[in-house]
Amino acid sequence: MGDFTLDLNEDQLQMQQWVHDFAANVIRPVAAEYDEKEETPWDVIQEAANIGLYSWEAVSNWFADPTGLTFALVSEELAWGCAGIALSLMGTTLGVSGIVGNGTPEQIAEWVPQCFGTADDVHLAAFAVSEPDAGSDVSNLRTRAVYDEAKDEWVINGTKTWITNGGIDKVPNVHVVVASVDPALKGRGQASFVVPPGTPGLSMGQKFKKMGIKASHTAEVVLDDVRVPGHCLLGGKEKLDSRMARAREGQSSRVQAAMSTFEASRPLVGAQALGIARAAYEYSLEYAKERKAFGRAIIENQGIAFKLADMKMEIDSARLLVHRACWMGRNGKEFTAGEGSMSKLKAGEVAVWVTEQAIQILGGYGYVREYPVEKWHRDSKIYTIFEGTSEIQRLVIARAISGIRIP
Repeated sequence: MGDFTLDLNEDQLQMQQWVHDFAANVIRPVAAEYDEKEETPWDVIQEAANIGLYSWEAVSNWFADPTGLTFALVSEELAWGCAGIALSLMGTTLGVSGIVGNGTPEQIAEWVPQCFGTADDVHLAAFAVSEPDAGSDVSNLRTRAVYDEAKDEWVINGTKTWITNGGIDKVPNVHVVVASVDPALKGRGQASFVVPPGTPGLSMGQKFKKMGIKASHTAEVVLDDVRVPGHCLLGGKEKLDSRMARAREGQSSRVQAAMSTFEASRPLVGAQALGIARAAYEYSLEYAKERKAFGRAIIENQGIAFKLADMKMEIDSARLLVHRACWMGRNGKEFTAGEGSMSKLKAGEVAVWVTEQAIQILGGYGYVREYPVEKWHRDSKIYTIFEGTSEIQRLVIARAISGIRIP
């Protein structure tokens, strides 16, 4: 039993501090500005690239941590600085996850570095799954990919929506697109494709004006007769044909192009939600110590003190679920009870609740933009919606623990 520990090792502590300093010194000073402007924070991305924080080497090292925790620590610290800016920095990793989760070693080696570029030539990546009529229901995608055997090309048509970094053409932007090859097979008839930067036919549709995470670019991606070479099919055609043949014969399969990415990313999304919750908790705790009413600090009232105690307890509880899921994912432990979904569900709902309590503690000041807690509350709400709504997470967990495909 002596081997069990919840302590972070020295490398993790150093990485956590490094990213925290970047969040405190680079992200937080401009967070309100980019929230107001609703623009991609190119200067922050460039600074992150300059110091190696935004790079495929950094992400590779985070993924390589055998405990699985380093990436979660980084995600929490960046979101502590600003969730919208954090998503501008981390959105590329969604595309990377799509490549790593579905690609061959050769495809991973070719495309992952191109998702980030270099400090002198910064790139982005986007992961395009959701559609106007298929958000949580990813098994019914309408975007089609048809193979042109004569040219060894795939022709992709459709519209994606709610895509982080979607359609940006200011810098080279690698899109990973999930499309249906055989609609009759639903999720098992889907495949993931890399659409290289500058490919004709891919364009940005509507850019969404959002309630929160405003510094993160969210838009539609329109694919109009987009042609990509055959080698841009992640995993290769032989593997896809074999998988679809098994599906047509009724053989079971756990593989689904979109879900393999979500399984890996949900705990990291939960870590981002933790960063928001922690920021709001820390701010309201200091406020409660300094703010005086009726001759004493408001934290001396049980109504405030108990609220802060509950906030801290909920954040720590959610972090334990996130870290467990990250460890399980990195060490090949099967999510038999929906542990990945548990972590994202708990952290997202904790972030919404904690930021609401922070507003309540600040009273009227919590409701105005002069103080940051209203922004944190706006930012938090998306964490109960994207990467699977809270309702979908509960459905995943319920199916896992019951063994029943609950509709």
